[in-house]
Amino acid sequence: MKKYLPVLRNSSFFKGLTDEEILSILHCVEAAVSKERDSYIFRAADSTEVMGLVVSGCVLVIQEDLWGHRNILSKCHAGDFFGEPYAASPGAVLNISVVADEDCEILLLNIQRLLVTCPTACEHHQKLIRNLVSVLANKILILNDKITHVGKRTTREKLLSYLSAGSIRHSSLSFDIPFDRQQLADYLCIDRAAMSTEISKLQKEGFIKTNRNHFELTVSKNVDSRMKGRAIY
Repeated sequence: MKKYLPVLRNSSFFKGLTDEEILSILHCVEAAVSKERDSYIFRAADSTEVMGLVVSGCVLVIQEDLWGHRNILSKCHAGDFFGEPYAASPGAVLNISVVADEDCEILLLNIQRLLVTCPTACEHHQKLIRNLVSVLANKILILNDKITHVGKRTTREKLLSYLSAGSIRHSSLSFDIPFDRQQLADYLCIDRAAMSTEISKLQKEGFIKTNRNHFELTVSKNVDSRMKGRAIY
């Protein structure tokens, strides 16, 4: 497990913990490594006692219906977690699937071992529980962002809402997004062709410039100066 420490140190879940404490916790939660490629890590309708931490590569958290329509909820990179709420609720049925978006390594952690204080009531265990609450709260904020975007009425409004939020998050009018075109359409719950048409219109109208997953927003100088002083959320 030591080779994963550079990633684990930067994960919000292990914030404030020493390398020795991290390794101790991995033993406590029965951590196991799973190597995945183009495969499902969790499937909807199953249940799980473990949550996943991406230590290399990335995964997509998705919802799919019987006709193959896909809704992307989030994309997780190295240091990101998934499946925590389900692992914390014994017997809860997954209404999401998690699929490897590329070759990746996943650290599987038994969350039930975290929710029971160890016999020595060690300080780092308490830190970990606090960090878990913080991770879960952040997931709520991420979901709230998605609800805000998909709640817009038109394809254009959904795109501009997403790009505006991305610009604020990066404190810049020029930034990369984590999705390719199909993934962006699946995330915003819109048709890819309609989205591509709207992106072309926005470029012609001078609202945006884009190359693959890189976007640059064009706004007035007053808005640009306000953004440079705005804090990242």
